[in-house]
Amino acid sequence: MRILHPQGWAPPIGYANGIEAQGRIVFVAGQVGWDAQQKFRSEDLAPQFEQALNNVLAVLAEAGGRAEHICRMTAYCCDKPAYLAARPALGRIWRSLMGKHFPAMSMIFVSDLLDSPGKIELEATAVIPEEKR
Repeated sequence: MRILHPQGWAPPIGYANGIEAQGRIVFVAGQVGWDAQQKFRSEDLAPQFEQALNNVLAVLAEAGGRAEHICRMTAYCCDKPAYLAARPALGRIWRSLMGKHFPAMSMIFVSDLLDSPGKIELEATAVIPEEKR
């Protein structure tokens, strides 16, 4: 995996502008902040973000992948003020689950999510390197 950063560009904060990778591609559908039984344990953004990110990692693990294999992530959030207020907590959650790995990312604010009372949904694309033989 190679981080793509054009010469002369200011460094991105919390994401990569692009990533080049080879291997098996895994697509993770949008994951909301509910548990394995599809129950929301909180209506607050930060706990939902943590659960959604854990859900992404659980699906990825089914393919033998890990956090560092995620190349792209899109976040859909329906509460911009709550997101802005929660950024420090979200950063701590990110570092606890993803370490210092920052994929190419997009944050899109939407009017609502299908699953209520969901506030954030995360989808990801990962590339799991082929094992060396």
